[in-house]
Amino acid sequence: MLKPSADLIISPKQSRYSLVIAVAKRARQIAAEAEEKGEILVEKPVDLAVQDFIKHRYEFIEHVEPNDDMPEDL
Repeated sequence: MLKPSADLIISPKQSRYSLVIAVAKRARQIAAEAEEKGEILVEKPVDLAVQDFIKHRYEFIEHVEPNDDMPEDL
C-alpha cells in the first residue's frame, strides 16, 4: 500500500482535508477516463491520483473566506 507523507504534497498553510478531497476527485476522474476508453487499470485510481499530486501534475487551490478573526495576510 502506498503511504506517502502529506507533507510531500501540501504546504503548511494547506489543510489535509482539502488534500483528501482533491485526491478523491482526481481518482474519480481517472476511473471515469479509464472506463470511457475501456482500459483496465493495473493500479488503483487513488494511488495514481496521489502520484499526480506528488509529481505536481495537478495542484489544488483552497478557497478561504475571510472572517473577522483572521489576520489580513492570509
